Amino acid sequence: MNFNLSEDQEAIRSAVREFVKKEVEPGAADRDRNHEFPWGVFKALARDGYLCMHVPEKYGGGGADYLSYAIVIEELARGDAVTSVIFEVHNTLHSEAILHFGSEDQKLYHLPRLARGEVLGAYCLTEPGAGSDAGSLRTRAEKDGDSYVLNGQKTFITNGGVADQYIVMANLDPGKGAKGITAFIVTKDMPGVSFGKPEEKLGLHASQTTDVFLENVRVPAANRLGEEGQGFKIALATLDGGRIGIAAQAVGLVQRALDITVPYARERQQFGKPIAEFQAIQWKLADMATDLEAARLMMYRAAFLRQQGGKATREISMAKLFASEMAMRHTVEAVQILGGYGYLRDYTVERLMREAKITQLYEGTSEIQRLVIAREVLRD
Repeated sequence: MNFNLSEDQEAIRSAVREFVKKEVEPGAADRDRNHEFPWGVFKALARDGYLCMHVPEKYGGGGADYLSYAIVIEELARGDAVTSVIFEVHNTLHSEAILHFGSEDQKLYHLPRLARGEVLGAYCLTEPGAGSDAGSLRTRAEKDGDSYVLNGQKTFITNGGVADQYIVMANLDPGKGAKGITAFIVTKDMPGVSFGKPEEKLGLHASQTTDVFLENVRVPAANRLGEEGQGFKIALATLDGGRIGIAAQAVGLVQRALDITVPYARERQQFGKPIAEFQAIQWKLADMATDLEAARLMMYRAAFLRQQGGKATREISMAKLFASEMAMRHTVEAVQILGGYGYLRDYTVERLMREAKITQLYEGTSEIQRLVIAREVLRD
């Protein structure tokens, strides 16, 4: 068993790390403070070939393996969690859904444009009354000739209002419950599509999150993704990939916290010596480093298994659960290590703490991950 990254994967890590230093980290704090969407970073990601990097070259992607893709998300999150989540939603929840479930015509049309950054993608599953219980969504789709008419409301949509197109889950046959859900590619300019005001969030301030309203939106049958009634299957399969991305984001956040706390502990003097010499601080750093390594290995394994094409739902949920819980725990500890300075915006760790919380919530809460894991364990 080889735990070393390949030469190509190491090269990708080095390249994206330099990209983050040059394009992502500068201005991240200001973008957070000003709630400024990072359009310049998004365009730079497209320019350097990171968008849709794991999509086959045939469809305009880079043909990279899934572990390389997860490494890129980790490194982006190390520099700026906002960039990583915009990147992850565009690539995994949106582009990957088209890659795995779209027709050949849909893939040939949409994926190259997504890879070039000509359009930004989003994903619409959650509703005001359907969060963890995604199968109970109420957005309706009705067949009308050679098109479908959509009505409903989606909530907590990352890239809402700024994205050009959306994967929308709607129920074509409510009597069938989750089996009636169908997926559609909806564009921002379709009549009847509108957006709520950007939400004021605890963290990820530069990422725009809104409601998406659908009022008699006529969607051509050519924009249906997959077969009728296949939407819930598409949602679950897509979320598996998304959960690897959130695990990678959590790992990147804690790596950044460790990057900040270790030199601070070496330099900060109290009682005549660096606080790194106090056992209380040493144990915090030891736990942070140990949990970080465990989370990274779990995330890498989940990405590797997904690349192999087999079922990896349990491993993916384990990685997402452990990494997100670890991120919240250790970003709080990073603030504690820096003391009063940790509470100030100038020292970054307060932003890491605010950003870590959402990893326990989106793309399946920690409670949902435990349910998924338990279900898989009980099947053995």
